[in-house]
Amino acid sequence: MDVKRVKDYLYWLYYQYQLVTCSYVLEPWEQSMFHTITVTVLAMVVYTAYVFVPIHVRLALEFFSQIFGPRPESA
Repeated sequence: MDVKRVKDYLYWLYYQYQLVTCSYVLEPWEQSMFHTITVTVLAMVVYTAYVFVPIHVRLALEFFSQIFGPRPESA
């Protein structure tokens, strides 16, 4: 891929982010605070999903395997 196209695409995504969040109307110090809080919240959501989702999936699989009983063995 062309580096310029990737750079333009990333700039376009950032511009879309600013339009959706209306952060382009904020002052520079407000923008930095807003972006910091947004990145922090996003990082916490990703970390929480990474830590707790596999545990809940495993527990759900154990629960449903107890309800529906053992699987029949193939001959």
